[in-house]
Parts: sequence; C-alpha cells; structure tokens
Amino acid sequence: MGGNHTQPKFILLGITDTPWEQAPLFGLFLLIYIVTLAGNIGLIVLVWVAPSLHTPMYFFLTHFSLADVCYSTIISPKMLTDLLFGNKTISWAGCVTQFHLFALFVTAECHLLAAMAYDRLVAVCHPLSYVMVVSPRACWQLVAWSYLVASLSALVYTGCTFGGSFCGPRHIDHFFCDASPVLRLVCSDTRGSEVAIFALATANGLGTSVVILLSYGRILHTVLGMRSAPSRARAFHTCASHLVSVSVFYGTLFFMYLQPASRHGSRDKVASVFYTVVSPMLNPFIYSLRNKEVKVALGKCRRKMLNLCRHQRSAANGIRESWNVFSWKGP
Repeated sequence: MGGNHTQPKFILLGITDTPWEQAPLFGLFLLIYIVTLAGNIGLIVLVWVAPSLHTPMYFFLTHFSLADVCYSTIISPKMLTDLLFGNKTISWAGCVTQFHLFALFVTAECHLLAAMAYDRLVAVCHPLSYVMVVSPRACWQLVAWSYLVASLSALVYTGCTFGGSFCGPRHIDHFFCDASPVLRLVCSDTRGSEVAIFALATANGLGTSVVILLSYGRILHTVLGMRSAPSRARAFHTCASHLVSVSVFYGTLFFMYLQPASRHGSRDKVASVFYTVVSPMLNPFIYSLRNKEVKVALGKCRRKMLNLCRHQRSAANGIRESWNVFSWKGP
C-alpha cells in the first residue's frame, strides 16, 4: 500500500500548538474519555445483567456502545499522549491502523442506527408481530451485516487514502489520521480517491439516513393516527433518545465527509472533536437519563449490590464473633 518503498512517519499537528492551552485540554479530554468508558461500559454491563433489558432495542444499544468505546479508544489515548508529552509523531503502520479501525467503527454505527430505527418501526407500527419479526436471529443478522459492510467499506477508505505516493512535508493538520488531511500530503493525483471516498461515504451515510427517515416517517404516520394521547406520548418517548443520537451523529458526520477534500478546513477539527470525543460520552446519558426501563434496572442492580454488601458484612461479623467465642479461654 502506498507508492513509497519506505514507510514514512507522520507528525500530527494536533488540536492546538499553544503550550498554555495543552494542559487544560488534556484535563478536559481525559475527563471526557473516562466518562465515556464508564458510561458505555456501564450501560453494556447493565443490559447484560438485567433480564428486563434483554430486548432487541438494548441488544442493538450494547453494540452501539461498544462501537463508541472502540473508536473513542482509537482516537483519545493518542491525542491525550500528544497533549501531555508533545511527541506527535505516528508511524505509517500506526496511522493506517488508526484510520482503518476508526472508519470501520464509525461506518458500523451508521448501520446500527439504521437497525435501531427499523426496530422502533416494528415496535410502534406492528406491535403484535414484533417478537416474530425482530427475533434474536434477525438481530444478530442485522448486527453482522453492519460489521460486514463496515469492514469492506473501511478497506476501501484505507486503500484510497493511503494508496498514493507521499513526498515532502508529512505534517498532518489534525489530531488523528483522517482521510482529508492525509490526502493533502499525497503527491500523486487524488481526484479518483476523493471521488471513491465521497461516493462510498454517501452510500453509507445517505443510505442509512434514508432508512432512518423512512422509518420515522412511517412511525409518525402511525402515531398521529392513534386516538389515545397517552399512547402517542409513549410512542414519541420511545423514539426520542434514538432521534437525538441520530441528529448529533449524522449532523457532524455529514459536515465532515459529504464534501470534497479541497473544501475541508480548520473547522473540521471542531467537528471531529464533537463526534469522536464528545458524542460517545453523550450517548449513554441520552439513552439512560430519560429512559424509565434503564432507571428501573439500575435501581434493581443497585439494591442487589447493597444487599450483597450487607450479606457479606453480616457473614464477616458472624465469623468474627464465632472466632472470638472459640478463642476466649475465660479467667
């Protein structure tokens, strides 16, 4: 891959080159990354241990949270290291790997969001056949399709981005290896690569967004036809979290990738920070803070943990008292 026989090293210029800004940004992004890991992994564990959450919607949500954890971990540790130590070099292999895995999990999220929209469509519009249509087998097929398409797309993205000849300065004007800043360093003609990336990003982004829009169009038509106001409110509440997540994710994604590489600029860093760092942190809160089922499951798990702690404390006290009785020899 690539026109050179030697593998070049790249230098990531990062978010800022101002020294006094790096320490506050390091603290902020470290806090965001810790919250991201705690929130998403906590949500995955909660769905796993709570039987009431063993439904298709939360099955898709666990994979969505897993993708958030993965692509956040691909970006954030390197960014934090660069901010803390100032060593912003990255090897050819490291740059290719970072971009490939990032493209894989971001593309997978697009298809997972479409699968979640389909799940909501069946739940609201065809509730009687929901269990049969959205079966465990269908859920696994949708998830497998998401990762399969994402894997193939990531191969194409990576080949188009790193398939040219690199020469001259190797400073990537970004905080991670992304397609647009890397393509600016290619000496050969990149128009074919840009067209291929744009076309595939359009197919993945617009294709999945059309599925989501059509699903919610049908949901809206069904909800407006309901005679009961409480039923309409429950239907809207069921879809609210997913709609917020879709808006946040696709808004920044379309800004970043559905435009030619020549039109990218410094604003890309702000948009990239939002969907690579901030968005993965927000998703667990979007899906849990206003979700009664998650709150109930969290409350049950909390009570079980407290009861377990009390039981262990009582057992420890009992063992201690028994030991004191047997060890007391009297006057």
